[in-house]
Amino acid sequence: MSNKKIIIIGGSAAGPKAAARARRMDEFAEITVFQKSNELSMASCGYPYYVGGFFDDRNKLLCTPAGVVRDPVFYWNAKGIMAKNNTEVLKIVRENKTIEYKNLLTGETGTQQYDKLIIATGASANMPPVRGIDLKGITTLQSMQDADFLRKIRDERTIRKAIVIGGGLIGIETLEALHLAGIELTLVELLPQLLTFLDWDMAKLVENYLKTKTNVITKNGVAEFIGEYGNLVGVKLQNGIEIPCELAVVAIGVRPNVRLAKEAGIETGAAGGIKVNEYMQTNDPDIYAVGDCCEIKNLITGKNVLAPYGDLANLEGRVAGENAICGNVATFPGTIQTGICKIFDYAVGITGLSETKAKENGFDYEKVINASPDKPGFMNGKLLITKILADKKTGKILGAQCLGPGDVSKQIAIWAVAVKAGLTIDDMVNADLPYAPPFSLAIDHSIAGAHILQNKMRGFFNGISAMELKEKLERGDKMFILDTRGPDEYEQTRLGIGEHLIPLGALRKRLNELPEDKNAEIIAYCKISLRGYEAAVILKAQGYKNVKLLEGGISAWLYNKEK
Repeated sequence: MSNKKIIIIGGSAAGPKAAARARRMDEFAEITVFQKSNELSMASCGYPYYVGGFFDDRNKLLCTPAGVVRDPVFYWNAKGIMAKNNTEVLKIVRENKTIEYKNLLTGETGTQQYDKLIIATGASANMPPVRGIDLKGITTLQSMQDADFLRKIRDERTIRKAIVIGGGLIGIETLEALHLAGIELTLVELLPQLLTFLDWDMAKLVENYLKTKTNVITKNGVAEFIGEYGNLVGVKLQNGIEIPCELAVVAIGVRPNVRLAKEAGIETGAAGGIKVNEYMQTNDPDIYAVGDCCEIKNLITGKNVLAPYGDLANLEGRVAGENAICGNVATFPGTIQTGICKIFDYAVGITGLSETKAKENGFDYEKVINASPDKPGFMNGKLLITKILADKKTGKILGAQCLGPGDVSKQIAIWAVAVKAGLTIDDMVNADLPYAPPFSLAIDHSIAGAHILQNKMRGFFNGISAMELKEKLERGDKMFILDTRGPDEYEQTRLGIGEHLIPLGALRKRLNELPEDKNAEIIAYCKISLRGYEAAVILKAQGYKNVKLLEGGISAWLYNKEK
């Protein structure tokens, strides 16, 4: 019979998962979870959707799949785990293998011994160091209490104007939640783009879509919160503009909670989190760390990163819980940093490296943008725009970004497996994926993207991005811009950049309208550049040597259109 004593500091996601795994490995171990807040095992990624009214019962954020609230009674009866909520661990005493704690309700203090300790202290929200930060009406969305506060605002519908500060995942999810409450909103982001895990061109498409829903300000930060009688009444931006509001939600990222660990001599890394090995073990062999408080290896770059995602926290907790009981038998190799976000009727996802990160890490890569529907038109297919990167030498897929109203989750899941498995573009062009019209095109969007990138890497076409074309236009470069759509499409919307309309079906008969010089630069496109590609092939066969395809076509155009 085991008498092993396991202590877990932190009861949000990684901690309870570690405790549950440890119990399944050893029925007789003494397992204790210390949780500073009242709630345990919170589905914190669900907070924006509770605030937004996607569901009304807050207990659903705390429940098992069977609908039982995970409170201390549940943990003891169902799992034989002692969960001490409202109890803060004050100190880790490594030489005695004990922790010191305090009950925040009663003031009672005590010590408890461990054989193995798992640190799952999570992360805290960053706050801007500006005047007025303590005014009533300023909040984050980091805790159940924050979610309760914002849900109350939603239900009472007394707030008319609000500002969300920060254009990351939480900021944008909060923006949607408050928009559903009928609040007039402004999103403020200090950096030049939203969702900095994306490349600028993909983030710009997100920004363009968000501007159809609410006011968006980039390249501007908060200089001061303005108050009257202790209440927030406005925000002054760094450029001097003042925006009236009664609520401000700060979502400018999080920092790992490492104080306890550092005070105990546990090593932290360059990224700011607790350093762990593949067993989630710290520099103390009897102490593990999991979740948002630790840094883990990026499997593509080999560098340590902070990856505060709920799914990774659970995976890491499972590994640490098993190893605390069985010795170091389970491993967590690292992350490729896959993520997804709902933005009104859009979704945005990424896996692996963005182009920005690929450049920073010295990769020689090729990229392509694919715009096409997720399903056939007769099944109401919706647009997806995907950017794919692959290593030029090996063909290995480095990363993918996808956005749009179509099934983004499926696409990112496909590419995530491809990146993690080290697949190449040549592997993906014949991927055996499930097909039926309600779910996919006959050639799935992901496979089509692989075809396009393979064609580009094999020299079958030269691509040009919207950003690159815009730069050429601003320089005044001489080129022939060819729109291969039909007249009705052209009348409905067009770029207005001096393009010439020659529908694909008429191109062979109207070659005389193209430049006589076979070296002239020609940029071809259509709605998604499928017809543009066909046109480029025709022109190449006719001897034109400098034909480029506008990748993604009009659908991926980042800038204003004529109509």
